[in-house]
Amino acid sequence: MTGAAAEKMWLRQWDEAIVAPPTAMHRVLVAVETILDTEGFPALGKGGSAALTTPRGGERVVGLASHAPAEDPDLDPSVVAEMLTLLVDPDFVRRGHGSRLLNATVDHLREDGFRQIVTWAFADNYAVLGFLESAGWGEDTAERVLDMGRPIRMVRLTTDIS
Repeated sequence: MTGAAAEKMWLRQWDEAIVAPPTAMHRVLVAVETILDTEGFPALGKGGSAALTTPRGGERVVGLASHAPAEDPDLDPSVVAEMLTLLVDPDFVRRGHGSRLLNATVDHLREDGFRQIVTWAFADNYAVLGFLESAGWGEDTAERVLDMGRPIRMVRLTTDIS
């Protein structure tokens, strides 16, 4: 399925995940940035790079993080959570959104009684690996290989939040 039908299905699934997550321990956090009217900054052009997608003075979701109890069979889901997603729009990186999303994720998981977080990352995604390692995460011994037309290696990272 592609095109408009796929987009409609994806939007429905997104709405369901936000409005009715599988459990209270499944969360999605978003980073929002106010898009300023940049007409006063001619170098940016009328409305800047976001002019076509966001009304002047409007807000735009620029990042998201999601987490849930860990599902890997070697982990205890009562004390270990998995950060399923941590994404920031490439046009909005290096503005603190990733750090704020990561910190908010940790805060929520601590409140819920989790003591450890894991996440999976592509082994060659040095930007993500470097970001997480600078925040105190490290690789554990788990890895997996995805078949995406060619083998893609992933590594599991972990951090203690107790």
